[in-house]
Amino acid sequence: MSETSLNVALVTGATGFVGHHLVAALSRRGCAVRVLAWPTECTSALEQANVSVYRGDVCQPETLIEPMRGADTVFHLAGIHGPWRPKRDYYSVNVRGTENVCRAALAAGTRRLIHVSTWAVYGTGLGQPLDESMPLKPLSDHYTMSKAEADGLVQRFIAEEQLPATIIRPGIMFGPGDKVNFTRMADSLVRGRAIIIGSGNNPIVFVYVTDVVEGLLMAATQNRAVRQVYNLSNDDALTQQEFWRTIAKEIGTAPPRLHLPYRPLRALAYISEVLVNPDDPRRQPLITRLGVELFGTDNRVSIDKARRELGYAPRVSLHEGLHLAASWYLQQKEEPTKGLRRETSETTQSV
Repeated sequence: MSETSLNVALVTGATGFVGHHLVAALSRRGCAVRVLAWPTECTSALEQANVSVYRGDVCQPETLIEPMRGADTVFHLAGIHGPWRPKRDYYSVNVRGTENVCRAALAAGTRRLIHVSTWAVYGTGLGQPLDESMPLKPLSDHYTMSKAEADGLVQRFIAEEQLPATIIRPGIMFGPGDKVNFTRMADSLVRGRAIIIGSGNNPIVFVYVTDVVEGLLMAATQNRAVRQVYNLSNDDALTQQEFWRTIAKEIGTAPPRLHLPYRPLRALAYISEVLVNPDDPRRQPLITRLGVELFGTDNRVSIDKARRELGYAPRVSLHEGLHLAASWYLQQKEEPTKGLRRETSETTQSV
């Protein structure tokens, strides 16, 4: 395979969960790492690791010029990822922010832009492995619709402006430092609030974070990845029930026993969303349609293209990954003042 070296890389969304792991992997490779961080974000750990910190915002295109100057690769992870935020937040960051990054990368002559999308742009509950040729039919919620629009926008930049970009559509990422997915699931088990949607025998799309990071590095260094789209996940999926049981075993709690039917629960989620003002993030719906569909339907992702073209293969089994994530979670509970890093917001993530 024809490969290109990584010399100077810029990472947006570097203070998020995935960004933390990506920056560490780039540094281990001897790459000079730059990050774009908000003026208010704590970046002392990054600075101590000899990472160059540039203050700015993907929503402010003028702040992208300096950090991109001389960077051969840009990893665009910045995005709003949360269960319930105003529509304008999702679109200003996930769509307009992505457009700003694409234009800045073109102006700077960046060798490669890696855009991190999500598998959820395909839609949920399709009952078959999702591959890169399938159309984007996201659920009608602001997060997935904004990610699908950003995905399509990058595709247009590739086709019309010859942007040397690669789009990555990862599964739901988890691992040490994950305060959104794993922590919420573990917390719900500890509090006795976890439920199983339907029979629980449906596969769910999870992948250990370092497997995705390895895939990002492959996409950034292999020339055949330019202007391509790749799914990155773990195709040895666990069912919803297996996932809950494994987490419960690892953290020493009882697994959920209550099964609630899918259709009534989805209807309840719809009503919950209607009753809550989406422009007031202080009020959250009891349950969301996205959450019900992610956990309650048959969701599988094909990674055949990434295997074939990049040599990608998950190295960490889901069982091993859950053990590692649980060990981190329990450590945080024992030492609540310590962690992998300081989070500025649990709803600002890199996916």
